Parts: sequence; C-alpha cells; structure tokens
Amino acid sequence: PDYMVPSAFVVLDAMPLTPNGKLDRKALPAPGDEAFAHRSYEAPEGEVETALAEVWQELLGVEQVGRHDNFFELGGHSMLAIQLMERLRRLGLSPEIRVLFAKPTLADLAQALGGHREVVVPPNRITADITALTPELLPLIELKQADLDCIVARIPGGVAAIQDIYALSPLQEGILFHHLLATQGDPYLQYSRVAFTDRALLDRYLVAFQQVMDRHDILRTAFVWEGISTAAQVVLRNVRLSVTELELDAKDGLIEAQLAERYDPRRYRIDLSEASLLRLVVAYDAEASRWVVLHVLHHLIGDHSTLDVIRAEVVAFLAGKGDTLPAPQPFRNLVAQARYGVDETEHEAFFREQLGDINEPTLPFGVSDVYRDGSAVVESHRMVSASLNERLRQHSRRLGVSLASLCHLAWGQVLARTSGRESVVFGTVLFGRMHGGEGADRAMGLFINTLPLRLDLAGEGVEGSVRAAHVRLADLLNHEHASLALAQRCSGVSASAPLFSAILNYRHNAVIGVDKEAATSALAGIEWLGAEERTSYPISFSVEDFGSSLGLTAQVVDTLSAERICAYMEQALESLADALENAPQCPVRTLEIVPAAERVLVMGEGPVGALPEVCLVHEAFERSVRQSP
Repeated sequence: PDYMVPSAFVVLDAMPLTPNGKLDRKALPAPGDEAFAHRSYEAPEGEVETALAEVWQELLGVEQVGRHDNFFELGGHSMLAIQLMERLRRLGLSPEIRVLFAKPTLADLAQALGGHREVVVPPNRITADITALTPELLPLIELKQADLDCIVARIPGGVAAIQDIYALSPLQEGILFHHLLATQGDPYLQYSRVAFTDRALLDRYLVAFQQVMDRHDILRTAFVWEGISTAAQVVLRNVRLSVTELELDAKDGLIEAQLAERYDPRRYRIDLSEASLLRLVVAYDAEASRWVVLHVLHHLIGDHSTLDVIRAEVVAFLAGKGDTLPAPQPFRNLVAQARYGVDETEHEAFFREQLGDINEPTLPFGVSDVYRDGSAVVESHRMVSASLNERLRQHSRRLGVSLASLCHLAWGQVLARTSGRESVVFGTVLFGRMHGGEGADRAMGLFINTLPLRLDLAGEGVEGSVRAAHVRLADLLNHEHASLALAQRCSGVSASAPLFSAILNYRHNAVIGVDKEAATSALAGIEWLGAEERTSYPISFSVEDFGSSLGLTAQVVDTLSAERICAYMEQALESLADALENAPQCPVRTLEIVPAAERVLVMGEGPVGALPEVCLVHEAFERSVRQSP
C-alpha cells in the first residue's frame, strides 16, 4: 500500500549512533530534493496551460514546468499566489484563488481559469468640481442625505475637502467596536521607532513621508460614526503629516522610554475622526546626539504589509526613485470586494457547515476574555532551528501544500492539548489580498481579516491531517472578506461566549523596496530601533516566514508564559516533522507538544507523600480484630 512506500530515499555511508549504540534519529540528515521521487515531465497542452506555465517559470524561478507540476511543490506560497493572480488578470484570465490552493497543479488551475466572476469596482463619482454630496454619488456605502449632511459638517473644508466616502471593511468594523468599547487607551495602536544622525536627514525623511501620504488615500482617511446610520470612512484630498516635536530631558530617563510612557497604548488614544491616523513624534536625544522619531499608526488604516510598503516608498523617495513607484491602489477596491464579492448567504452557508455542530468554545488554559485593552501582555520570540526549518519546507513541497498548513496543524495540536478538545477552533489571520486585484500586494490599508478555522484532531493520521488543514485553509480563502461576527453566529456557541480565544498569524516578511544599492545609500544615517503591535486576544501567536527561516512569536496575557507557549509550538512542529518522516499514518492527536526538558521537570517534581503500608488480606483482618475485638 501507498502508506508503506518510503517518501524519500537517502544514502548514508553509515548510520549515526548514540553513545549507547542506538540509532541517533536527530543526527540523521534531512532529505534533499534529490531524495524524493519526481513525476515524469509532461509538456503543457493548449494556449492557457502554456501561458500559465510561462508565468510559473518566471515567478518560481524554474526552468521547466509540466502540466502536472504542483505550485507548492515548486516553492510557491501565498505571497507568490497573489502575484500569480495579478499576472493572470493581465492576460485576460479570471482566476479563482481557491482552486490554486485546493488543486494546485497547472492542468487543474488552467481548466478552472475563465469561470470565475471578477468584481467590477465602481468608479469614484465625487469629482473636484462637486459642490454638494448626494447618496447617488456613493456606490460603496448606503447613506441617507441627512447622514451626508452630518459628515460634511464634521469635515473641515466641507465638500471641497472630501475625495471619497465608503463603508468599513469587516475587520475595520470589529476594530472600531473594540475602540469604542475601551474606556481608556487603545489596543490597536502600532508603534515603530527610528533614529537619525542629524536634523537635515530627518527633515528629508519627513518630506518623503508627506509624499507617500499624498499618494495613498488610506493615509488621508478619517472615520465618522456619530450621528449617522452606518459608520463611514472619509478620504480627504489633502492632509498634512502630523508631526509633534517634544523637548525631553535625558535626566528624566532614556528618550525612548519617555516616548513610550507618554504614548502608552493603555492610556493614549487617537481621535479617529481626524485624519491622518498616522502620527509622528520627534524628540532630540542629547545623550546619543541623535533625533528619535516615534511612528504611531492605528490598525484601522494599516496592517503589517502596509508598514512594509510605507517604509519601502519612503526609502524610494529618499533615494530619488519616487517616480519609479507603481501607481497607488485605492483602499476602496477592497471595500468593493467585500461588498460585491461573495454573497453574504454564501458566507453564512459555509460557516454553518463548518461550525454548526461546535457548541463549546476553544479556550486554551481556560482563558476566555477576548475584549481586552491589549495591556498586561508578555512576549517571547525565537527562531526555528535551520534543520527543522528545512525539514518542514521539504515536507510541504513533497505533499504539495503550503508551509502555513503545517504550522496551522501544529498550532491546532497545541490548542487541543491545552484546552482538552479534539475539535478545535481558532482565529487565523488571513492576508486579505487574494481577491484584491492588480497591485493588491503593494496596496496600503487594513486588508487582513481574522476568521475561525476548525481542525478535527481525533483519529486522523498525521499526513491526512496536513492535507485536511490545507483544504480547510483553501476553502476559507474564498470567504476572506466575511465578517467575524457572522461566522461566530453560525456556530452553536452561545452569543454571550467567545468562539475562540487564541489566534494564529502566519505572515510572509517579504522585502519590498527599491534597488538595494540605492536603498543602502538612502538609509545611511538612519537606524531602525524596533516596533510593537498588540491585539485584544489573550493568546496571539505569529509565525514569521522570512523565506529561508522561520520565527515564532507569542503574545499572551501575563498570567501565562509566552516562552512556554513558544516552546510548545516549536515542539509541535518538531513532532510533526518527525511523524511525517517516520510514521505519517500515526494519529495526529499523539503528537507531543511538551518539550523533553519540561516533561522531565513535571515528572521529577511534586509533593512527596508516604506510600501506604502494604499487607496481605488476612493480615489486615487480624489487625482489625485486634483493634476492635
């Protein structure tokens, strides 16, 4: 049978042994690509397969692509999938992202091309010469005339200052809800710090930042919700970059520490009705003879990829390459996808099928408070060993699945063990750009969305569970713009209880930028000091895919140990790799998540008690007679 056929053959001069003469499994080399069986080449057939093969060759950097080759086996991942979709749209083909993940062979994808309906984004009807706003001018939001009059009255400059108005995306609605729920502070503020060697360089940086703001509508957006029937985001035509200059004394402590104290997210809030929701704070550090800039970005207008694009474009302007940047993509395109893409009834049917029989929440360690302010959080970070990283990537390529599928399965096992459940539900942070159209990978704004993923870890084998996780993720991609509130309503969990309290964010830390030599010159005198971001979830785990390495980061409430959870995830990944190599049919629920060091600690410690005295039955009877004749 297939499950007894080795997946790879590795030739060794001798088997590595432990000091006891036993096989040292950890010393066995990871199988290289040459160790795996490769299917025979079959040339693409027809114009569509040929065109698709040429795109794959360019994106994946391979010389030859056959019609039965697998996108993920050749090194594909979600970031490359977005670029693939964009290239196919340019060729006039209508791709469906779900097909690529569910059936990622070239022939299957080619057969599905052309059958997918692309969302047509209605044009912005608010022109510069408009003197009055009416509901007919706003195709991406339903507002009454009284609502528009209220918005115009709130915006300095009135109608002339307004470039566009549209609805919030599903995740924006959730974040606004959490913002209004918090009595003080805001868990959705993201911080980053940069230092400059001289003031002239800082001034050039601020000019470049303004140029980036002028390009992107989301950086000039204000939010209005009071006094109107539905919350709206309002894009302004012109917004000056908010720069606050502070005079801080080094005698009062480190400048960075003073900035962190003043803008502590547990107390500091941004006025969401005033654009831009990106603010800069400047302070001179006399002790270090440098200028420190604190960036404060509200999550409503940006995610991790947005920060990458901002940095890349600022560098481009500093290097004099601003005119080479691609045309900016408006955030309204995402709103159109969410509004006119998959129908809400389809979203509801999908999540009812996935979650309808889930009647208890998945609460690892019993933690259930998901409406938090992001404070009292501890963090731990570690890099996965080079050998484990390579083993995981080889297994994902061999199985024709994404590396994210393996990581989601490992995280599901961690949650299963820490919650006592075999069917687990957790939030997965979706990239949100799969249906974003041309330039989605370079667009700014809050594209990500958190949705529930269900994994059943009862009797399925390890390899089957990996494939099942991949299919579940592929199916979820078709609903990446659904509302989390809608998904939660489709489960059997009481509305008063959370469906899950843990999330996983698998993200590619791609380098987006200009020519490396130009960037190096532009960044001379600029030092990156670090960044922080928080969520309201009590257990948040991130896997950072750097292409050639993997990073693990846990952010958890301070009643838990972030380092311990990182260790559990790393052990789960190690156990998964071991099982795929040695026992792919073993039940996934048997995978170990507790590291060996902790197992020894748990088994070796505990209260010491006296053992009961052992005696035979007749001796116990005789003793009882003596005590009570």
